[in-house]
Amino acid sequence: MMTKVFVNLPTADLERAKAFYTALGCDISPEFTDENAACIVWSDDIYFMVITREHFATFTDKPIADPNETLQVSTAFSMDSREEVDVVLAKGLAAGGVEPKPAQDYGFMYSRDLDDPDGNSLGFLFMEPAAVEVGPDAYLASQADASA
Repeated sequence: MMTKVFVNLPTADLERAKAFYTALGCDISPEFTDENAACIVWSDDIYFMVITREHFATFTDKPIADPNETLQVSTAFSMDSREEVDVVLAKGLAAGGVEPKPAQDYGFMYSRDLDDPDGNSLGFLFMEPAAVEVGPDAYLASQADASA
């Protein structure tokens, strides 16, 4: 079964959020975009709804966290190479995003985080295909054996 994923993110500035996500290479679905929200198309199965904080607050009685102060969710995307991770980070940084910490290189996985201009956390990672197959410990052991 294929499930579509919709991630709802509050934004203090809808136009800025639209510009940021289109700079990453996403499209905007005009059919589901108005003055309160924009539907950001990441892929055929993954969508972001960036929603003004005021409108977002109508969905719940809970307080809306400020993502610059509190991290509740980090959405991570698998990329096909380390280079693709670096390219998407460069695009995001040029569009006003912030890299909150240095790149993480675990030998079997390369990961970088990017906060959008509202502070919402996105992660981008590349994992060696062999590590996916056998697990990180077995992959790292095989790499150590190959270099010995």
